[in-house]
Amino acid sequence: MNWGYEFLVKRKALTEIQNVVASATLGQDLDLSSIVRAFPGVEYRPEQFPGLVYRLKKPKTATLIFSSGKMVCTGAKSERQSRKAVMKVVDELKRNGIVISRKPDIQIQNIVASVVLGGFIDLEKTTYSLERTMYEPEQFPGLIYRMDEPKVVILIFSSGKLVCTGAKKEEEVHRAVTKLQETLEEKELIAYGWHIGSPRMRSE
Repeated sequence: MNWGYEFLVKRKALTEIQNVVASATLGQDLDLSSIVRAFPGVEYRPEQFPGLVYRLKKPKTATLIFSSGKMVCTGAKSERQSRKAVMKVVDELKRNGIVISRKPDIQIQNIVASVVLGGFIDLEKTTYSLERTMYEPEQFPGLIYRMDEPKVVILIFSSGKLVCTGAKKEEEVHRAVTKLQETLEEKELIAYGWHIGSPRMRSE
C-alpha cells in the first residue's frame, strides 16, 4: 500500500530544555575537606571520585566541585538558571568561611532539549536525504543527525520527537530545530496528518 500523506497543518515545534551543563573556574585551589566540614550534607567519597557533589533545591541542580577550583553544574533548565546556580553555590561557600577571591568564570558546555514536531517522519528516506546521518534501527530506533550549523547532534524518531544535544546557547537549539523542520518539510520527509479517503492513498 502506498501511503499518500497530506501535509495538512504545519505544527509549531514544542521545545523544552531538559538539562544545561555549565563549567566554572575559580582560579584557585579549594580545600574540599573544609567544605565537607562546613556542609555535612554534601556528597564526598574521594576513594571513588575526586570531586564533591553540592546539591541545591532551588534551582534544583547538582554541582561538582574539585580541589583545582573547577566546578561543573548540571540539572538546570536554562542558561540563566545554570549561571544562577553556580553563583548561589559560590555565595553559600563564601558565607560559610570558604575563601574565594575571584568571581567564577562560567561557560555553558552543553544544552539538551526535547522537541515534539507533531508529525510522522520517514527515517528511511531521511537518512538518504540528509548528510551526516546514521540509522541502524536494529540497534537504536532513532536516526542520529549531525548538523554542521549550528553544530549540534539531533536524535530523530519516527514519531516526530527529537532530542537535540551539543548546543552552547538556547538560541542554537531553536535555530537547529527550525532549520531541521523546514528541511524535512521541503523534502517531504515529515507528514503532519493524512486523509483516509485521500486520492493519494491507494492500493498497489
